[in-house]
Amino acid sequence: MTSHIARTGTERTNIQNTALAVGIVFLLVGILGFVPGITTNYDQLSFASHHSEAMLLGVFQVSILHNIVHLLFGIAGIAVARTPSASKNYLLWGGVIYLLLWVYGLVINHDSDANFVPVNDADNWLHLVLGLGMVALALLLTRKTEGGARRTGHANPNHNL
Repeated sequence: MTSHIARTGTERTNIQNTALAVGIVFLLVGILGFVPGITTNYDQLSFASHHSEAMLLGVFQVSILHNIVHLLFGIAGIAVARTPSASKNYLLWGGVIYLLLWVYGLVINHDSDANFVPVNDADNWLHLVLGLGMVALALLLTRKTEGGARRTGHANPNHNL
């Protein structure tokens, strides 16, 4: 005997769940950037400059501004997870922003005032992975199938983009 459960319209699609998960991770990273011990050299955390020697997990250079950006990006991901189209845009354009930040981190002198975020080599490569991953998720979770319907993880056409 099979159970038929009516869809309430409150179920999230795969793209919404992904945007929500990404948002939660960014929010947690932003919070952890303010936790001594998880962020080494915490006493050297500055607002915004390459002089901030604070390192999230001892690897990623952070500042107060850097942490705030993570917090805001996380809040945005959680907020946009309400709709499939906003979730796709968050992942797609957020990924593009991270790819641009990767390029920025490659071309600036890390010891210059241009490195106000700040970023180091570990940040740069993480930004590349984040950018590619977010763009890929946005495209793969909303790609068209053979029948022309978009894949969102649900058979209900009302959940399609």
